[in-house]
Amino acid sequence: MRTEIRLAGFGGQGIILAGYVLGKAASLFAGKNATMTQSYGPEARGGACASNVVIEDERISYPAATHPDIVVLMSQEAYDVYKPDIRENTRVVYDEDLVKLEPGLPGERIPVPAMRLAGDLGRKVVANIVMLGFLTGATGVLSKEAVKQAVLSSVPAHTKDLNDKAFECGYERGLQARGKGP
Repeated sequence: MRTEIRLAGFGGQGIILAGYVLGKAASLFAGKNATMTQSYGPEARGGACASNVVIEDERISYPAATHPDIVVLMSQEAYDVYKPDIRENTRVVYDEDLVKLEPGLPGERIPVPAMRLAGDLGRKVVANIVMLGFLTGATGVLSKEAVKQAVLSSVPAHTKDLNDKAFECGYERGLQARGKGP
């Protein structure tokens, strides 16, 4: 089974790291095949960026995400750029404080206040990890163990506790959104 995921936001939000972690979780910790491609705007920070992850049980014949099954949006600009890729069966995971979706948009809407939750943890910089936890809990695209292991093996040692808390916070919210949490 092939799953295409597009994570999009602006430079400085950790979008590329989130895609890297997701691909690592799939390929190293879940026994699947994965590819990750990335794109940036011309700005060093603040410009549009995206990370596309393809996860497949079999060999991947085409590495790019052409029809994302899941679109993760962490900025309004990302939504404006990638909304044409949202189809009827697309799951749209978005930061409800940063992205306003238009009425009538196809697909399933799955909101989360990722930036606000990261702020509650004391560091907005971990909003991407909150979002990864949420994505994992809300969609079940990969196991909690695989993604958490990829997160903790990809961040600096002195930030592991904070990133662990951020992932768990997002994951619990994701389970609630999926109807499997308390």
